[in-house]
Amino acid sequence: MPRIFGSNIMLREYKIEDLPCLRAWVNDPEIVDNLSDIFLHAHSLNETERFLQMVLEGTSETQKHFVIADIQTEEYIGQIDIIKLDWKNRIATMGIVIGKKHLLGKGLGAEAIKLLESFVFDRLNLNKLELSLRDYNKRAYKCYLKCGFVEEGRSRQAFYINGHYTDVIFMGILKEEYNKLRDLQK
Repeated sequence: MPRIFGSNIMLREYKIEDLPCLRAWVNDPEIVDNLSDIFLHAHSLNETERFLQMVLEGTSETQKHFVIADIQTEEYIGQIDIIKLDWKNRIATMGIVIGKKHLLGKGLGAEAIKLLESFVFDRLNLNKLELSLRDYNKRAYKCYLKCGFVEEGRSRQAFYINGHYTDVIFMGILKEEYNKLRDLQK
């Protein structure tokens, strides 16, 4: 899979050298509380190594994985992954994490999403990119709206965290919506 270049970042392949960067955020509650239940418990070094090895082997036809990296240094910033690819219905489900807290709110996540949208719609010719998030993740919600996603629905009180229930929001962007946004930005 080729690298994808933006203004400030690139989406690149994972490398074995990314392991310390993954370990730096994988057990940080400030980061993982916004992610899926796979981060419900602390992750061991072996679990992180297994994930990285699975990605490096690249054997899944239903997943595609990219590191979000600095365009100049190729340094790991985070990752953006297609965690489910439905070829029949032409839908991809994405997940994203910025693993360096000092880089949150700098627009790098939005840039990564826009690069992934181009990959999904222009290269893979899919029809829809979708995701889910918790309703308390206001920063991500604003970012997704900025990238053209629309709220498609909610599952009320479907996620339990830190002693209370919260809604899960489902968002998506269609290829036709992506094309309109791209044409407006030209």
